[in-house]
Amino acid sequence: MTKQSGFIMKNISKGQLEDQISKRLMQFEREFLGRGPINVKTDIIRDMILVRLEGVLTRAEIELAKDLDGILMVKSMRSKLLENGKQYLEKIISEVTGCHIISLHTDISTKSGERVILIKVDKVLFG
Repeated sequence: MTKQSGFIMKNISKGQLEDQISKRLMQFEREFLGRGPINVKTDIIRDMILVRLEGVLTRAEIELAKDLDGILMVKSMRSKLLENGKQYLEKIISEVTGCHIISLHTDISTKSGERVILIKVDKVLFG
């Protein structure tokens, strides 16, 4: 094991860690929200984890998001669902990185069907 920016890493590269986070978040989306994204890409930037999920909207949400009220409804519902699953996300991040979540920010595009999640953790993962 090597000491890496504030916690013990198990000889894992940045790319491998990003891949593990992506796989676990795809699994979270499938299990907790009932439908997984088409693609997940994770980037670690110092003490932040940026996750981009593509193809997250259901057909019903796409139809609903055809006007402003529907867009706001979809964004609000998806934000609330993620907030309700925050304890699961905290567990995933802790298990994979050894870090605790300081803050979590998210938004979803009803045009592209893409969701972005920014997670700030309590330690620098990679400088």
